[in-house]
Amino acid sequence: MARKEGEWAFPVEMRPRPEEWRFDLGRALEAVVGLRAEIPDDAFTAQILGTERAGNGIVIGDDGLVLTIGYLITEASTIWITTNNGTVAGGFPLAYDQTTGFGLVQPLAKLGVRALERGSASSCRVGENVVMAGHGGAAHALKATVFAKREFAGYWEYVLDEAIFTAPAHPQWGGAALIGAEGKLLGIGSLLVQEKIDAGTIQGNMIVPIDLLAPILDDMVKLGRPNRPPRPWLGMYATEAGARLVVAGLAPGGPAEKAGLRVGDAVLAVAGGKPSSLADLFRRIWACGNAGVRVPLKVLRETATKEYVLESADRHDFLKKPHLH
Repeated sequence: MARKEGEWAFPVEMRPRPEEWRFDLGRALEAVVGLRAEIPDDAFTAQILGTERAGNGIVIGDDGLVLTIGYLITEASTIWITTNNGTVAGGFPLAYDQTTGFGLVQPLAKLGVRALERGSASSCRVGENVVMAGHGGAAHALKATVFAKREFAGYWEYVLDEAIFTAPAHPQWGGAALIGAEGKLLGIGSLLVQEKIDAGTIQGNMIVPIDLLAPILDDMVKLGRPNRPPRPWLGMYATEAGARLVVAGLAPGGPAEKAGLRVGDAVLAVAGGKPSSLADLFRRIWACGNAGVRVPLKVLRETATKEYVLESADRHDFLKKPHLH
């Protein structure tokens, strides 16, 4: 695929070379497609994630089914898929799972792309060389190394028991493909992260392991989301500030804002128990029951302790639903 003048590309020395791998690198990279999504101005996620989103996806099905990271397509009214050979097709936002972060897009025309086989993140070890691939072929593929596999907690009420971390960072990480030594898909790019390593820092990417997809894939295709009770959602964006867990933001109209929580409140307890970390905070909230359950919170506001009981919600109910035109 010819590069347009002025279009970015990795320096040759940063790209994977076909002779370095035991699989057909070119074929694997063909499965990575570009995604562009348009979101209505009044969508719940528009203010945080924007109304025009661009990233990547990976063809994982013989019918052209595309796997991506869900925030790219959440509340999308229009999606365009572009292959490495220049084929452009519309797409339908088929599913989004808030627990894993995975999203699915169904092409509305044939892409002419062969699916990339899924592997297992358990086969990928710290220190292993991998390929982090965005749409655009070898010029947008990066030689990377797995530098950690560990728990990850995101302020938007999100926890992975074990995420994959790679470096150097891919600048177009959203929905990028993590391809292992056997040429199989091991995960989906989610975030840019900055990690403290020894005396310095390193920029890398956080990857959602592909292993989380198999148990929910059929439900996502049939139902648009996994067939399990939704977790309680508070709309409380929390962060670790030293030893404290502090409210850093509130979702407009969400349970936390409605209950009267404020930015700067420090969370002292959930249902009578003291959370030890951001991941522990969210797990304690989820342990209260399913969406709709009442969640008791104790917070410190300046020098005063306050107690609230929040009426949790299903975050999915706040999102615009896709429509086929």
